[in-house]
Amino acid sequence: MRRSIRRDEDVQIDMSPLIDMVFILLIFFMVSTTFVKDMKLDLERPGASSAGPANTKSIRVYIDQNSKVYVDGQPTRVWVLQSKVRELLKSGASESVLVVTDKGVSAERLIEVVDACRLAGARDVGVAAENEAG
Repeated sequence: MRRSIRRDEDVQIDMSPLIDMVFILLIFFMVSTTFVKDMKLDLERPGASSAGPANTKSIRVYIDQNSKVYVDGQPTRVWVLQSKVRELLKSGASESVLVVTDKGVSAERLIEVVDACRLAGARDVGVAAENEAG
């Protein structure tokens, strides 16, 4: 008994499930990918769209355009800042510190000031944006 294979029937592969899977994978990778921004930044005065009025009870530390630090309206050296902030924290004025800085201040100076405030024992240390300084 001999079987004959019919060549009349065309075998077709349905491509629509394959196309669906390709689009699902494409959407998955688009959603899970983070986009890298160009590092050429034009920085202005610190600002944030989520900025709001700062807590009025916060201890305020000011840094002017010449990178001079002020606490309680008096000029203070960075190496003395930690002890001054610690004294203000012990007096019970507040447990948070707000650093108000000029746009020309270097990141290094800002980090020194924030670090000194944290080492002094401040629970929350924030940097004021344009609308927060008050």
